[in-house]
Amino acid sequence: METLERVNSNTATTIDTDAGDKRPSVIVVGGGLAGLTAAKYLVDGGYKVTLLEKRPILGGKVSAWKDSDGDWVESGLHVFFGAYEEIYQLMRELGIYQNVLWKKHELMYTLKEGERFSFATVNLPSPLHLMPAAFKNRFFTLRERLTLVKALGPMLFGTPKYYASQDKYSYEEWHTRWGISPRMLKKMFLPMALALKFLPPSELSAKIVLDVIGIFLRKNSASKMGFLNGSPDEKLTTPLTNYIRNKGGTINTLAKVASLELAANDPQKIGAVVLENGERLTADYFLTALPIHSLKKVLPEPLFEQEFFANLRQIKGVPVISVQLWIDRQVSYIDNVLFSPDEPLSVYADMGNTTPDYQCEGKSRFHLCVAPAKDLMPLSDEEVLQRVWDSLRSCFPEGSQDAKIIKSTIVRIPNSVYYPGRNIDRLRPTQKTPLKNLFLAGGYTQQRFYDSMEGAVVSGRLAAQELLGPGRK
Repeated sequence: METLERVNSNTATTIDTDAGDKRPSVIVVGGGLAGLTAAKYLVDGGYKVTLLEKRPILGGKVSAWKDSDGDWVESGLHVFFGAYEEIYQLMRELGIYQNVLWKKHELMYTLKEGERFSFATVNLPSPLHLMPAAFKNRFFTLRERLTLVKALGPMLFGTPKYYASQDKYSYEEWHTRWGISPRMLKKMFLPMALALKFLPPSELSAKIVLDVIGIFLRKNSASKMGFLNGSPDEKLTTPLTNYIRNKGGTINTLAKVASLELAANDPQKIGAVVLENGERLTADYFLTALPIHSLKKVLPEPLFEQEFFANLRQIKGVPVISVQLWIDRQVSYIDNVLFSPDEPLSVYADMGNTTPDYQCEGKSRFHLCVAPAKDLMPLSDEEVLQRVWDSLRSCFPEGSQDAKIIKSTIVRIPNSVYYPGRNIDRLRPTQKTPLKNLFLAGGYTQQRFYDSMEGAVVSGRLAAQELLGPGRK
């Protein structure tokens, strides 16, 4: 038996190349939620799985790590929705579904100078469950609310063909064409768009918004929201990695893939992955679960002559900034997700209220998504922090009076979710590729929940399902 050993600060990991093992072998590239999900279902299917992750931690967009004070820092704000299904099935299989804490079913908007408005539904069949949200809200005028009611028809009852036809428009264009109030676009739909894809309605494809809103509006419980009761590392990623390892899978961190190589005897197959240190690893099958910008770097150049892979070059990533603030007092008493139309905030939460493991002696601990982030990326941490703090204090003028920041963290991700602009959806690939032994997972691949935790799980399951298809075992 040959072994290649890698060591990080926590563990020594091994890539097992035992030639006597007759199980079909798979190398999964990428240790985010999509890659881990794929690996889970592949080990369940009896395959010999080796997962490679370039970072010292796993989880990708749902990764979390401890700072020097022992406090958890998350890569982003991770919110669970009632519309999700497969991630809950996965969590039930792992015995961790109870880690999700559901919050009051209400969409709360916070605005400058402490102004508020909210939307809630009632327990009636769709679309009657939306009536209170449409008519009881007093922030918008009756005329503004009626313009929204008019557009609920295509939102609720649009067909997949209709949604697909709207990909040529931005959501702002669609919104304007249907005559919905411009004030509703700015105050209500802007933060929803930024929370959904970190893009303003002027850039975001109308198809994406209509797809997601259609899902959320057709079922009363779809828009309810929840949080994990602790860090994603402890409450989601670690149970998943432990399961994979206990079933015989191998997971290697600090294993950066530099490229995929075509097989010497068959240009329609991948022959090996080449690590950054020059090592070559072979397997029967290869499954990538990388963000789109990383995938394009490792694919063999000849593949881009094929339309399937050439389309990938037109898909890019979206920059995201997350700010986490520890405050010296209780600023917010709201135990839920909060939306804001006032830049630079879009969606945020006081994790000291929402997450039991993050409670800090009754003081607020905010996690804020700063979007759109493109123009803020060049700014210093101090400048970003000041803008966020000024906006947050405006949303809570009473609670934040004389409040001070104890500490802060800023996480910048230059390429996070894929860019879902106009005419991009048609370019998204299936999980099965034209190559005989290469499969793709990730939010940019075709599935209805896009780049979300649910989308990652669905894409990983679909990629594994394609690989495990008839005749492959």
